[in-house]
Amino acid sequence: MNAIHPTAQLTGDVRLGSGNTIGAFAVITGPVEIGDDNWFGSGVVIGAPPEVRGFAHPTDLAGSVDAAGVRIGDRNVVREHAQIHQGSQRQTHISDDAFIMNQAYVAHDCRLDDGVTLASSVLLAGHVYIGSKANLGLGTTVHQFRSIGRGAMVGMSSVVTRDVPPFAKVFGNPATVQGANLIGMERSGVAAELVDVLRAIYEGGDVSPEVVADPELRAAVVQWASERPERPERPERGGRA
Repeated sequence: MNAIHPTAQLTGDVRLGSGNTIGAFAVITGPVEIGDDNWFGSGVVIGAPPEVRGFAHPTDLAGSVDAAGVRIGDRNVVREHAQIHQGSQRQTHISDDAFIMNQAYVAHDCRLDDGVTLASSVLLAGHVYIGSKANLGLGTTVHQFRSIGRGAMVGMSSVVTRDVPPFAKVFGNPATVQGANLIGMERSGVAAELVDVLRAIYEGGDVSPEVVADPELRAAVVQWASERPERPERPERGGRA
């Protein structure tokens, strides 16, 4: 039902569905729940203790970690040497259809909704939330307790210290909203009217977030608008900076 390389080590309470592939030298330490049809590359580490100072690290290397666990859904790809750590207060949760590239790090208590992409060497600190179909570029670092909204695009090497609203395009250090993720919205089937509204809002146009009809989306955009830093004034064309 599952293809597990003979060098992989599964210890403690590890529960697998069917159709999973687990590569060479992967280490999975329970409590871990894994659904169906996932692919784990060589050297993947899932279920290591939370990296929290003072957390009791296990001495029984054949048993489970005394922590909140990891839950992984279906059809996820986790590439070589990526790490997904145990939750400290709640399960670290990877939903369905994620694509997690090599050497990415998902810390304790993180939650990734469906269809998330983490490029190589993305680092998520503890308690980070990533909305569905968000895409984080190579080398992105996300501060603990931050939230990245659904359909957002984060440019490579960005440092995310503020929450990112849904369908935004952000990059930089610190990362700031630079516009709307137009391609992401098109792929997600977002209505043209909403695309125009979000584009205007994220580009600093004179459009109130209150016109967004979807309550959850409106709340996220309103929250972002209330907290965004002031943009510096641009010099007039031909003037001096």
